[in-house]
Amino acid sequence: MPPAQRKPRPRSYDPAKVRAAVTAQLAHVREAAAGLDEAQLALPTRLGECTVRELIAHIALGVGLVARLIEEPGPPAREITAVEWVITTAGAGVGAEAAAGDADTALIPLLDGVADRFAALAAATPPDRLLAAPSGAIRLDDFLVTRCVELAVHTDDLAAALGTEIRYDRQALANATRLLADALAAKAPGGSVEVRIPPFAVVQCVAGPRHTRGTPPNVVETDPLTWLRLATGRTDWATALDAAAISASGERADISAQLPLVE
Repeated sequence: MPPAQRKPRPRSYDPAKVRAAVTAQLAHVREAAAGLDEAQLALPTRLGECTVRELIAHIALGVGLVARLIEEPGPPAREITAVEWVITTAGAGVGAEAAAGDADTALIPLLDGVADRFAALAAATPPDRLLAAPSGAIRLDDFLVTRCVELAVHTDDLAAALGTEIRYDRQALANATRLLADALAAKAPGGSVEVRIPPFAVVQCVAGPRHTRGTPPNVVETDPLTWLRLATGRTDWATALDAAAISASGERADISAQLPLVE
């Protein structure tokens, strides 16, 4: 009988750095939104019928959810982790916890108001405060990391819709990459495949012979943005492989059955 697979230790995040990353990435979205005209705001996105205007409002509401939950009564003691948040929301998709963006929303005042409330409340609230998020009771510090996933993924959605580049805060992108990588390791526990997403994350996953020394026999490597797209269903394994956005070596290196983590 093969030995039991060890459960990965939860990754720790510095709450102050995560708050700063959320603030910085929201500012990059604001910068991109500030110069858009009505024609650009009406452009379609890859999120069904959602327009650019609605996507930007949705991004703001996703961050604004932090302040709203802080102001609500705390939930019972049962809680989920940031990794469990990814797995719990898998069927609903990234952004399911925020309401749809209002097509008539004044975007820049909305973004500024959300940023101000976030700065005031998130920094003044203990990181272990439980929030009654729709997906389950979750600590503030864990929920802040999930906001990095929301921001990074939807920044990529916005850039794709506009056909332009939008800046990424390094820490926000790192947090999103690591959380989704850890979710993969939790969804498919094991040590037979090593997934590398330089410069931010390396995890082992998939049950089977565990590698301990030398070059791993099964290795997947990709860049952070490709990883976000794979993990959230913005692209698929075959497409990324054909575009040489993934390198995969070894007979077990095809992890397409484990993807996407969030749809």
